[in-house]
Amino acid sequence: MKDRMKSATMEMSESPRMYETENDIPQKRRVELCQLINQRLADVLDLQLQMKQAHWNVKGPHFIGLHKLFDEIYEDVQEYVDLIAERIVQLGGIAEGTARVAAKRSRLDEYPLDIAEGSAHIEAVARALSTFGREARNTIDEADDLDDADTADMFTEISRGIDKWLWFVEAHTQASK
Repeated sequence: MKDRMKSATMEMSESPRMYETENDIPQKRRVELCQLINQRLADVLDLQLQMKQAHWNVKGPHFIGLHKLFDEIYEDVQEYVDLIAERIVQLGGIAEGTARVAAKRSRLDEYPLDIAEGSAHIEAVARALSTFGREARNTIDEADDLDDADTADMFTEISRGIDKWLWFVEAHTQASK
């Protein structure tokens, strides 16, 4: 995984094309911000598809509830995808949101394709949400370091939403422990 992260970081460290904008954040910082936010875009696109994977393939006695829950998470994550991609473009960057780019760059663990039972999906979904939530919180700090309160605020909103969904998912297993 470290090799994948290193290669993605190296690939993104090349000076990306930036469009002219009247945004008052200096271009050097906007470049860094776009690289940072494009990394989160890869992660959130992966998260979105992982939610659909769980939605399509969950089985067992809690099928209908989990099926609906995973679809609701997918819908919220879809909104995060747009927020993140549009922030990149607002900063003058290019949102790099293809499936191939997301697959190459995502920091989320691979979603297990061979699971069906609800509890296995709960565990996999919780892990994906937790990982993305951690990365979103790291992005808040990094955006603050780059003096971009708007990006930090956006990721604060996203982080709160992810934490809510993590709570909903984990609640399915917490009563039995």
